[in-house]
Amino acid sequence: MELVYQAQDFTEAHIVAGMLRANGIEAHVAGHYLHGALGEVGTMNLAQVHVQKSDFIAARILIEEYNEE
Repeated sequence: MELVYQAQDFTEAHIVAGMLRANGIEAHVAGHYLHGALGEVGTMNLAQVHVQKSDFIAARILIEEYNEE
């Protein structure tokens, strides 16, 4: 899977992943277990959204539209 979006937090990552899934793109939110291991310190850049390589361009287009709103 390819990293398609680096979210600010896990809530945003799940919103983006849900939007992608609603548009027919399988998406996975990564970083949950790392957050638990590190606690509240140093949790930046852990919430990531990944998609299949074949869906990367379509996902980026949808994410760009999401970011414009």
